[in-house]
Amino acid sequence: MTIIVAYAPRPEGRAAVDKGIELARRFEEHLIVVNAGPGGTASDPSLADTADAEDIEKLLVASGVDAEFKQFVRGNSAVEEIEEMAERLQASLVIIGLRRRSPVGKLFLGSTAQDLLLKVSCPVLAVKAG
Repeated sequence: MTIIVAYAPRPEGRAAVDKGIELARRFEEHLIVVNAGPGGTASDPSLADTADAEDIEKLLVASGVDAEFKQFVRGNSAVEEIEEMAERLQASLVIIGLRRRSPVGKLFLGSTAQDLLLKVSCPVLAVKAG
């Protein structure tokens, strides 16, 4: 089975990767860390730059788990990429990172997190940064 982590280069994204490594090790599952965005001319803060992608790849190698980092910039949203991958690989779990929110902000999740919770057919684990 496969665990998929939806990664964005923010503290909550790193928390999701750390939890993914922990669970992949515990359950001896393959781990795929996915960073995705539609691309285009404007810079997208959810896309990892080269240095960040290399840091995640090094972390995955050092973890000793069967893991890989994939980045998609081909016009699809992160939700579309992760949903398709979860279906194709019959993922056992998708892990997402959530930001801390104000009391009013807690009424609404981020649109990506909310869409993943509603669209992905496997269980979704949401984690917060330290």
